[in-house]
Amino acid sequence: MRFGYLSVLGCILPGLVACQKTPPPSVRKIVLQQSWQLGSGDLVAGYLITGGLGDITVDLNHHKLLAPFQGKVELAAQGFQCIYYSTPEIPAYLFRYCGVKNPHIGAITPGQPMGRGDQVHFATLRRMPDGTWAIVEPSSQVLEKTLVSPRGSALF
Repeated sequence: MRFGYLSVLGCILPGLVACQKTPPPSVRKIVLQQSWQLGSGDLVAGYLITGGLGDITVDLNHHKLLAPFQGKVELAAQGFQCIYYSTPEIPAYLFRYCGVKNPHIGAITPGQPMGRGDQVHFATLRRMPDGTWAIVEPSSQVLEKTLVSPRGSALF
């Protein structure tokens, strides 16, 4: 009980930075060229939709999802636990992963975990000339680089 009082007292003392709340990370909003009635994050009859048209679902069994290249991870403005991954190596493409738990937001290096997941939904988006994004055929090469072999790897 004394620990609780000390914690409260510590937060009351002026100038103590550790008790201040950090602002939530910014989210990335994109405009999709296509639109569908249902997508990740929507509710139907009280049930959560976790994937959508154009997504590939991978059963990760709570394993890590790895950055395939040097890049950046951002929270997605829409969807169920969705992140966007971008890389200067393929600037016209954006990769969406939904169902990601404990995402690493910000700059990321190849092989570094972007988060974990049970069932992760993967989609590839391409920037169109008008600035919108279109969901395109998934890249098996990029997806393969994000997955750790279940047969064992030093990255688990």
